[in-house]
Amino acid sequence: MVDITHKSNTLRKAIAQAMVKVSDLKTIQAIEQKKVPKGDVFEMAKTAGLFAAKRTSDMIPDCHPLPIEYTNIRYRIEELAVFIEVEVHTIYKTGVEVEAMHAASVVALTMYDMLKPIDKGISIENIKLLEKKGGKTDYRKVVAENDIRAAVIVCSDSISAREKEDRAGKIIMEKLKAHEVSVNNYVIIPDEKERIQELIKQYSKAGIDLLILTGGTGLSPRDVTPEAVRPLLERPVPGIEEAIRNYGQERTPYSMLSRSVSGLIGNTLVLALPGSTKGAAESMDAVFPAVMHIFRVLAAFKHD
Repeated sequence: MVDITHKSNTLRKAIAQAMVKVSDLKTIQAIEQKKVPKGDVFEMAKTAGLFAAKRTSDMIPDCHPLPIEYTNIRYRIEELAVFIEVEVHTIYKTGVEVEAMHAASVVALTMYDMLKPIDKGISIENIKLLEKKGGKTDYRKVVAENDIRAAVIVCSDSISAREKEDRAGKIIMEKLKAHEVSVNNYVIIPDEKERIQELIKQYSKAGIDLLILTGGTGLSPRDVTPEAVRPLLERPVPGIEEAIRNYGQERTPYSMLSRSVSGLIGNTLVLALPGSTKGAAESMDAVFPAVMHIFRVLAAFKHD
């Protein structure tokens, strides 16, 4: 199965469709009047569909077991066709479109099995996904709506002195690129309060939308990035820090020591992330792409 351990839980929804086509109007009447010999077609098929939604991972090898928290099965009759719609919800790391389509197909197969003794001309058609919501694609739409400019600052004495190679800054840029955000500036500086503040002021005045600092968030007295960033923030956004810490603690208890910082300076979102490669990568996974919704909010304020 695909590795989804880096993903976060979100509310995910999917609606799928299948169609059962019969050959005689009498078959439709038998369904509506509950006169099919094998029983109530709609109720039996609905029950089968509910089982199918919950057991999709038992049938489809690459599907992850996940909590099905809502399933609704609806029917619509148009002439000789019975349209089946299955809606599935979950709060999990991956979507439920396969669960919805699996359930729709099993509902259709159950109807076929119950109706074939009275109608030899039945067909199953148009099994397809109608709608899905809640995955990263939804949150990514804000990038298409706004030209987001980003800058990455690596705060490290050893990397600045070329004693070590920067990995955290590069992984941050890779992840920004994956979310279709262009990085306009990438600099490496010593972990010095005055220099950090100077660059933050420079980039925020230049209209950079997203400023990400990495490094200098440890517990050593030499780690001063949080102390440099916090006094400059006009509007702290502590929820971002909480999301990063919660995400990290699901993976290692050491994340309780995190000193990430987040907030706004004007319309510039400033994030101070850990300097380790793993810490930076996990912090990005924790809040992106959902954090980019902030630019949609800021754009609305501009128009007001």
